[in-house]
Amino acid sequence: MGKRKAAMVTYRLLQLVFLAMIVGELIDGWPLPWGWAFLPGGLSFALALALGRSGPKPTDPAREPVEVAALVRGRWSAVNSPADKVPSHGTHAYGQTYAIDIVAEGETEAEGEAEVAGAEGQGARPGFAAVWPIARRPRSFPAFGAPLHAVADATVVHASDWRRDHLSRNSWPGYAYLMLVESVLREAFGAGWIVGNHVVLDLGDGVHAMYAHLRRGSLTVRPGDWVRAGQVLARCGNSGNSTEPHVHFQLMDGPDLDSAAGIPFRWSGIGGIGGVGVPGNGEMFTASPAFPDPAATDGAGSGNAGGAERDAGGAERDPDEAERDRTGPSSVGGRA
Repeated sequence: MGKRKAAMVTYRLLQLVFLAMIVGELIDGWPLPWGWAFLPGGLSFALALALGRSGPKPTDPAREPVEVAALVRGRWSAVNSPADKVPSHGTHAYGQTYAIDIVAEGETEAEGEAEVAGAEGQGARPGFAAVWPIARRPRSFPAFGAPLHAVADATVVHASDWRRDHLSRNSWPGYAYLMLVESVLREAFGAGWIVGNHVVLDLGDGVHAMYAHLRRGSLTVRPGDWVRAGQVLARCGNSGNSTEPHVHFQLMDGPDLDSAAGIPFRWSGIGGIGGVGVPGNGEMFTASPAFPDPAATDGAGSGNAGGAERDAGGAERDPDEAERDRTGPSSVGGRA
């Protein structure tokens, strides 16, 4: 176990001890004074600050951005972009030094139609509410259900999609609940609870791509699958530590979120920013395919990459099983 991994495990254990001591205060006969709870709480806070600040050393030569294809189609805008600041999310933890969040804008009054290919959410993106509505269903957002594509030929090393899509937190009461209660509990139980449903791809040469906040039951791939650039992997959801349906994307130097370091990237096939690059905060962009649709190409591949679907060992998969993987459970939807 590496030093950073050990530090992350210690951080979570301290958080769990802190939460247990807070709950213990509600039990008659609890032997410790309430003030002792601040010892593990303070240590976990200090460790979180240290982990958040520890990233690439300033003396290290700047790594050239890795160019990959866009993972979405249609019109989106960027939030928490590395084009504006690094680390983009205010922390180096979970390998998100150069991570980006993108949201779909949906229809405009002038165009009168959705601009996100394949999305199930309808209408324009709802604005942030001062008080009411406190929360909205995921289907109220145009990003919900949008297909997410492989940014390069790669091997799937992790894929999970069993966590629910919760209501939005895009109001001040909802955001306060997310930051003061929900995110604390998610941090204590591990990275998977922060990023929600997610998939990690091995692009080769020590580069891994991570897609977070996927829709429950939407994965079309599983660990060991070989995917081709442009292949649909899953759909946008609202699982994990998320205020609204959006896509969190990052490149990192390993598959383990607890120990990975971020890697800079740039997208190709991006309209509105010169075709190649990373959009800045609030910058609108239009993504188009940078590679031929794998579904239209015969030959090897997994998921919907054309031809018979095969497992990690190359054996042809049962068509009924493949169809179940593509569609997910019938109960998946926008209810929290």
